Amino acid sequence: MRNKTLAQYWNSFATGAMIFALSTAIGGVFFASEAAAQDKKDEISFDLVPNPKFVDCLRKSSYEEPRAHATVIRGKLNDTLLLDLDGFKPGLAFDLFTVQRSSLLSEGVPDPAFKGSFGLAWYQSDIEIGKHRDEGHVRIKTILLDQIFGFDPDAALPPTNTFHLGFWFNNPQDAAACGFPANDPSKFTPFNGEHKAGPLAMISVPDPSTKLGPLCTDPDPQHSGACNP
Repeated sequence: MRNKTLAQYWNSFATGAMIFALSTAIGGVFFASEAAAQDKKDEISFDLVPNPKFVDCLRKSSYEEPRAHATVIRGKLNDTLLLDLDGFKPGLAFDLFTVQRSSLLSEGVPDPAFKGSFGLAWYQSDIEIGKHRDEGHVRIKTILLDQIFGFDPDAALPPTNTFHLGFWFNNPQDAAACGFPANDPSKFTPFNGEHKAGPLAMISVPDPSTKLGPLCTDPDPQHSGACNP
């Protein structure tokens, strides 16, 4: 009788221990995932870099460099982008996009491997510099950090991230003095609502290690060029 009771006790203990171990393991995975999500940066800041060929068509004066500083704040449902421009020629207008790739290297110089395509692009906002001032400000709310992507089954385009931020001259004539063929419609770019924009004005640069744009705050070390959503 004692042996039977001892066996029943042992079986109950073993079952309880197994359930405890399993629940602990599941809880560990859950809390590890939750901790990983909490470890993501809540706010990032970065500067955009002028397209070297057209920087003289951006600046207000020869002794001041045009500056564009971006701050992105992570939100529960979406993120907030604050973009501040300073030192620009009054009256200019631009069109802001997130794009798949940059035309510049991490050092801010042209990428010799760039073939002219920025990849997937998302139209985000217009930017205007006042007629009597040299600054502009933009605030948008959308999905930006780590998860911004698009896809198109009709074009066989899989989910594709757009981790770079850049803006283009809205009026091609504003870049004519710097060599852009503003009187040749075949040279216009599609980066405005009319698809008749000028050249790239400023854009973000890739991280020197991951080669990803700044909107990826959590690169996936197991997969080169990937970001943890």
